[in-house]
Amino acid sequence: MPFWELALGLEEAKARFESAGVKLIAIGVGTPNKARLLAERLPFPMDCLYADPNREAYDILGLYYGFGRTFFNPASTKVFSRFESLQEAVKNYTIEATLDETSSVLQQGGMFVFKGKQLLYAHKDEGTGDHAPLDQVFDICCKVPA
Repeated sequence: MPFWELALGLEEAKARFESAGVKLIAIGVGTPNKARLLAERLPFPMDCLYADPNREAYDILGLYYGFGRTFFNPASTKVFSRFESLQEAVKNYTIEATLDETSSVLQQGGMFVFKGKQLLYAHKDEGTGDHAPLDQVFDICCKVPA
């Protein structure tokens, strides 16, 4: 569910980023059908959402994966401090959106800012819900000359 929370935050910040000339793209673990469900129910714009059922982007970016990171990393406790935003994000959640491959829930995410092929910012979630602060990401985007 933390991905739904992040996607909701990105959707709410999308206009702010676009007004600064930044295109937001979210890549989620799962099939295109699961991505469509998220886009319809959250809602989240499909043109900004990509499905990565084999976690290839996650592997290339070196994002963390595993039982310990998901359940026992101290960073995972951050998600409990955002209970209300989590509750808001999952109010339209459906069991149909649950990933088919249950081990995919062990995949941690991240936030990356690219200008073309140049990496300007990287944040790898240390644990579940350990997302990069969107205000910090926005500031980095705005410091980069067009």
